[in-house]
Amino acid sequence: MRPIIGITTYVEPASWGVWQDLDTTLVPHAYTEAVTRAGGRAVLLPPDDADADVLRLLDGLVLSGGADLDPALYGAAAEPLTVTRPDRDSAEMLLTRAALAADLPVLGVCRGIQMLAVAAGGALHQHLPDVLGHEKHRPAPGVYGSHEARFTPGSRIAALMGDDREVHCYHHQGVADPGTLIVTGRAEDGTVEAVEDPAHRFVLGVQWHPELYSDQRLFGALVTAATA
Repeated sequence: MRPIIGITTYVEPASWGVWQDLDTTLVPHAYTEAVTRAGGRAVLLPPDDADADVLRLLDGLVLSGGADLDPALYGAAAEPLTVTRPDRDSAEMLLTRAALAADLPVLGVCRGIQMLAVAAGGALHQHLPDVLGHEKHRPAPGVYGSHEARFTPGSRIAALMGDDREVHCYHHQGVADPGTLIVTGRAEDGTVEAVEDPAHRFVLGVQWHPELYSDQRLFGALVTAATA
């Protein structure tokens, strides 16, 4: 039986066929396709903060991208450009902390790395252009940035990425403090690109979008860990 990989989802207005602007539970198909190609069975997880019992049915968890985290989660006030989804925040923080406590394999993507960092006691930069002086990580609406990342020798992410260090990103926030996690990847401008927790079977967060080009290295590693 294929390992079951839960993927957190967005709740956004969406339109299809004759239906217009319906609140919809969704996630880009690239996530489910990446899990399937890696040998897993993708299961979508809508926001639900009643409990984390669903983790007992999962072999692994993907924390997907999306809106900004509520700065109250790391003791800060929201800045003008911070746009949050409180329903996702409460549900995914519950899932993340429970998954870490249960040593469930977790891959965090974009917002997901930020969720991991905050769950581990860290904090975020709410608007990277204010810190970096440029917008290369989100060059224009709907346009992904592209750059090379540098990885810590001997880290899990360095082994997975090998010599191919080009990553594709779309974000305006970033990890300022990784909490108890270890930073194992950075962009040339110093932005945190990868975090890990070697104390767990598999806990990896990346600031870029490996699903965008169906990069099987990271999803394959998650599925392998979920199979063990």
